[in-house]
Amino acid sequence: MAKVSLASMSVDALLKLREDIGTVLSRKANELREQLSRLGDEIVSRKKGRRNSLKGRKVAIKYRDRSGNTWAGRGAQPVWLREKLKAGAKLESFAVHKSVASRKASLKKSKKRRKAKRKR
Repeated sequence: MAKVSLASMSVDALLKLREDIGTVLSRKANELREQLSRLGDEIVSRKKGRRNSLKGRKVAIKYRDRSGNTWAGRGAQPVWLREKLKAGAKLESFAVHKSVASRKASLKKSKKRRKAKRKR
């Protein structure tokens, strides 16, 4: 592109140049908006496919102490458990044991939920 001195251009030529630049910039901006829109659609569709099915669900308690403090075994260990483990207690001593019958019932319920969710 040839270098042109803006100072030597006429007012009409400068106005025409400004109009041309505005046209080119608006066209480029529209192209970028379309690209962003397409990328956003791709990201949204990916997120829908990979949604965490456990997020926000209540989970059965796995650990309990004698004073009634509980922990589901998810996330960081609570302070009460950490302190007792540092004092020498074993994690297994706080475990809540489920009976075999209750495990089988919860398995059946979870299978029914999965089947119902697939049908939606």
